[in-house]
Amino acid sequence: MFPEERRKAILQIMNKEGRCRVASLADKLAVSEVTIRMDLDVLEKQGLLRRTHGGAIQNPKTGFERAYQEEEASFHEEKKRIGWHAAELVSDGDMVILDVGTTVMEVARHLVRHKNITVLTNALNVATFLENYREISVIVTGGRLRATQHSLVNPYANLILDKLYADVAFIGASGIDAHYGVTNVNIPEAEMKIGFINASRRRILLADSSKIGNVAQAKVGKLEDFHLLVTDNQAEPEQVRLLQENGLRVELV
Repeated sequence: MFPEERRKAILQIMNKEGRCRVASLADKLAVSEVTIRMDLDVLEKQGLLRRTHGGAIQNPKTGFERAYQEEEASFHEEKKRIGWHAAELVSDGDMVILDVGTTVMEVARHLVRHKNITVLTNALNVATFLENYREISVIVTGGRLRATQHSLVNPYANLILDKLYADVAFIGASGIDAHYGVTNVNIPEAEMKIGFINASRRRILLADSSKIGNVAQAKVGKLEDFHLLVTDNQAEPEQVRLLQENGLRVELV
C-alpha cells in the first residue's frame, strides 16, 4: 500500500469512528507504529486531523454544524459512558434540565432508572424517548423547531425558564477552552444554554474529548459558570490541566 492510500484509509477510519489510535491503525493497516505516527503527522500538517496522545481525532470544524445523525455516530462509546456517569449525579425527586445533543441524549437513556424525576428539555428526541416512563414527568420548552438537531429555540422557547428552577442542568457544547470558556456552533442554541445556566442550581458540562480546546462562534459562558465537566478518558492531559487550573472540575470516564 502506498503512503497516499494508507493515509486515505486512516481518514476513512477517522470519519467513521471520530478518532483513531496508533496501535489500532498499525494493526489494521499492517505497518509499524512509527509509520502510522509519520502518517498522522503529515495529515495534521495538512489540516485533516489533530494529533492526540497515542492517536488522533477529527480536525474540529467549529464553524460547521453536523447533522444530528452524523454527530451521533462519532465517539459513540465515549458518549454512552459520559451519559451513564452523568445520570449517577441525579437523585430521585430531582428536577433536571436536559440540553440538546447526542451526549445529553445518553443521559436521558440512563435517567430512566430514577424515580419521580421531572425533566425540562428543548430536545424533541429527548421528550419523545422519555414519554413512556411513568416515573419521569417531561416539560418541553416550546419555541421554533430546528429539525436537523431536533431542538427548540427562540422565539418563545425560553419563556418558561423564568418560572422554573432545576436541581441540575446537563449542557452540551461545541467548544470548551481554558481561555475562551464554553462556546457553541449555533447561536440560537447558545441562547438556550445561557437560559439553562440561569435556571439551575448545578450546571454540568457534558462533552466528548474532541470538544476540549475548541472555540466555536457563540459564547455560552465562562468556566466558572459550570460546576463540573464530564468527558471521556482520551482527553489530552495538558488540556485537562489547563481547565482545572482555570477553576473547572473535570471527571474522566
